[in-house]
Amino acid sequence: MTNKASIHSNPAAMTAAEAPSRSVVLGRTKQSTNRAAKRMVLLAGVYTIGFAASAILLSWAIDPLQHYHKSWYPPIYSNEERFQNAGLARNYSYDTIIIGTSMTENFRPSEVGKALGGKAMKLPLRGSIISEQYQTAKLALSTGQVKRVLWGLDYFALRTKSDTGEGGFPGYLYDDKLWNDYPYWFSITPYAELAKGAFKKLIGQQTELETLDSWDSWTRFGKELVVADYKEALQKEAYFGLNEDPLADVQDAFDTYVMPLVVAYPEVQFDFYYPPYSVLRHVVWKQTNPVRYENQMTMRQWMLERLSDRPNADVYDFQAESSWTFDLNQYKDLSHHRGSINTAIAEAVGGRNPAYRLTSDNIDEHNRRLEQQVRTFVIRPDDSVTANPVRIGGRDVFFSTREAAGEEDLLVPAKELAAELKLQWRWDAGSRTITLKHNKHVVTMTIGEAFAIVDDQKKEVPSPAKLIKNKLHIPFFFAAEAVGLSVDRDVREPAVTAFVVH
Repeated sequence: MTNKASIHSNPAAMTAAEAPSRSVVLGRTKQSTNRAAKRMVLLAGVYTIGFAASAILLSWAIDPLQHYHKSWYPPIYSNEERFQNAGLARNYSYDTIIIGTSMTENFRPSEVGKALGGKAMKLPLRGSIISEQYQTAKLALSTGQVKRVLWGLDYFALRTKSDTGEGGFPGYLYDDKLWNDYPYWFSITPYAELAKGAFKKLIGQQTELETLDSWDSWTRFGKELVVADYKEALQKEAYFGLNEDPLADVQDAFDTYVMPLVVAYPEVQFDFYYPPYSVLRHVVWKQTNPVRYENQMTMRQWMLERLSDRPNADVYDFQAESSWTFDLNQYKDLSHHRGSINTAIAEAVGGRNPAYRLTSDNIDEHNRRLEQQVRTFVIRPDDSVTANPVRIGGRDVFFSTREAAGEEDLLVPAKELAAELKLQWRWDAGSRTITLKHNKHVVTMTIGEAFAIVDDQKKEVPSPAKLIKNKLHIPFFFAAEAVGLSVDRDVREPAVTAFVVH
């Protein structure tokens, strides 16, 4: 007879006896765990769907960038143009749009509307490339309300890749697909922009459409800033000349992103314009990036030819308007000008001013004027800039180098001047003196001396003779008159005065 003690003292017997019950317990535990896991997954899914639905509903209701509808609360606008412009283009009322880079930011919609005869919406994109401008214009045109487009075309925007450091373009805001709007639904960025806009409004900074994106009222302008930027750019921009996009690529960009819109919307008037950079902007390009400088000239004529058979397109050129481009006090750097110039541009376009509207008959003259200004510019001691073409014997003469001599004269290479004026000359290296002779007149100038000897008389010179890039330079106007020649000043346009030698 076996007793209980002996049974419990036998581990093998106990394990065998209890095995069925343990298997059942383990099975039930596993089932319970699986059910709990499924419940957790289900709850997580419910919570995720609920969160997503709430985020989508919140985005639609608050709609910080007015992507789906105009705001039901007092509108607050973001200065992040790539994000804000889509909502403005899609949900606001207008019949004229303004497209371009930062050069178009200082337009006032009310003034553009008055000049062009409509209601304008400004949709600028600072630092943009042409594909971004295309998507913005395309969205606005798709609303069916656009009758006119004012499009500032910067040559450097006609490229395929951005080199400005500006943020990526949110293409999902500009298409008609709802499913790819998830970056807008689940990002904190739109709400951060809303908060920034609200703060700016609270402290009194304007965020109304009339002044949105404009920097005209708070930016410092001045010729000293532009000249400083010019000197810095001469050093820094040499790199860009080594990486300039081929002209064929630029033309392809125009045919891909601009021409299709002109063709697709024949009832819409497209007014393209070349912005008026300061003359020093072109000077820097000619010196550090001559490929871009020449390409831009070629592109202007090529674009005019491409649009010549399109009655709904005009091209305007303001780049040689010396009353603006030589007045450096109108600029904050080499390129960006005051809003008053934007207003003048709108008025010129609205009136189809023939002084700026390009045609096959005047395009060569526009290019010639700009080329002459760039080749004859001079920075004066007070940081003002003038252009001083020289005509000798009825022809234009260009010197290899030139520099300001006082308030009105020019320092030019002595050897080149002597050749052009047919003067006899002699250089004395020991005394560092040059002697010029013409008929009975004799002029002697010494490097660094503020006086010259003219026909045995001592006369003050506007600027002493000096070496520039290892070339002896002397004052042109002074030297020509000193040897008995007649020199007239021909004031052709603001800041442009030609020296005409008879």
